[in-house]
Amino acid sequence: MNWEQLLSLKRFGDTHKRLRKEQNETRLGFEVDYDRIIFSSAFRSLQDKTQVIPLSKTDFVHTRLTHSLEVSVVGRSLGRLAGQKLIEKHPHLKDTFGYQMNDFGAIVAAAALAHDIGNPPFGHSGEKAIGEYFSHGKGKRFKDQLSDKEFQDLVKFEGNANGFKILTQNRPGITGGLRLSYSTLGAFTKYPKESLPHKPSRKIEDKKFGFFQSERTIFEEVAEELGLKKTREGKDIGYSRHPLAFLVEAADDICYTIIDFEDGINLGLIDEDYALEYLIKLVKDNINTSKYNQLKSTADRLAYLRSLAINTLIVEAADIFIKNEEAILNGEFHESLFDMSHYEAQIKDIIKISIEKIYQSEEVISKEIAGYRMLSYLLDIYTRALLPEGDDENSNFTKLVLKSVPELNPLQDSDSVYEKLIGICSYTASLTDGMTVASFKKYKGQSL
Repeated sequence: MNWEQLLSLKRFGDTHKRLRKEQNETRLGFEVDYDRIIFSSAFRSLQDKTQVIPLSKTDFVHTRLTHSLEVSVVGRSLGRLAGQKLIEKHPHLKDTFGYQMNDFGAIVAAAALAHDIGNPPFGHSGEKAIGEYFSHGKGKRFKDQLSDKEFQDLVKFEGNANGFKILTQNRPGITGGLRLSYSTLGAFTKYPKESLPHKPSRKIEDKKFGFFQSERTIFEEVAEELGLKKTREGKDIGYSRHPLAFLVEAADDICYTIIDFEDGINLGLIDEDYALEYLIKLVKDNINTSKYNQLKSTADRLAYLRSLAINTLIVEAADIFIKNEEAILNGEFHESLFDMSHYEAQIKDIIKISIEKIYQSEEVISKEIAGYRMLSYLLDIYTRALLPEGDDENSNFTKLVLKSVPELNPLQDSDSVYEKLIGICSYTASLTDGMTVASFKKYKGQSL
């Protein structure tokens, strides 16, 4: 892989090559990506989607929206820092092609902004609810009507793949989705493979999958334009990551490690003194003891340590990235940047506490259980409406459902069972936590 291809400004439908040197410096193509994402309805819906606590009523807790904005800010800094070092290392990128260090920051910031855009309501529990509807629920009836890969897309429904769908799918009157640059789409795709084979290796890019069969063709076009390295031949598709995907992942890792931990403290799920001790362990080499001791409130101390921790990890992630650039470009780097971190032990300690005290807290689990049941019910309602069998064929209720959900109406024209099912799943995943509750109550006749 080479940076000249990896930094492609091409968008879906382009008939001519976009050159960096010809870009308008007041509104660069990579920056346009950020704008298109932030003004999209799919991004706005993240304001009512779970990050830590489902349906939380406190201002202290992050939603997917605030989390994504923070990951984007961290990603921009991380991309710029790495970009500065890459331009110094490869001056022809600037002298010949016109690339600047900020281009790297803009790509990573845009991809990071969108990194959770395909996630269902109620967090990872929502993904499992959708998948298990088809693997163990009433959706099993469709297995014989689908290819193995199509069915795998459903039973292992993946928010990352749904995100790629949202960013690229054609809609009536809109071709190419948001029409982002292929560089941003490449950096967005942390798992550049299809759903089968499932976890063919222990390499990090094989951990999950990054696109559904419905977007296979557009992903292949993106990968070819960027020059991504193929990792398997034949009927199965898999590629090495776009190098900047490692920086997007690192930005996300930094934010959920540090900021979810901070949410746990603010919610009273983690003891403040105990938490401060763990953060100090992470930044002990960089802490200004005199300044820290002048801070009187726990909130001020926490804010100082959080800022220092984020900056410390940004600098280290960029350093690890540059040291391993050759292996990354050759498709020979197969772990997250923080797997090589000097702070790996401290990071793992913080994540372990977050799992025990936050993600597995009674409040989180009880709401995830409710969300799981509601999503399963809604999936059944929507599949019966679009793919009726038996008494559903003449049911007035299913007809009313379709009238109440105009987003599903275009799917009626498709002859493909798979296209209908993946469309239903994508629509269900687009619901916010609050919309899921409201829809469930409406179809149950519990509210008007």
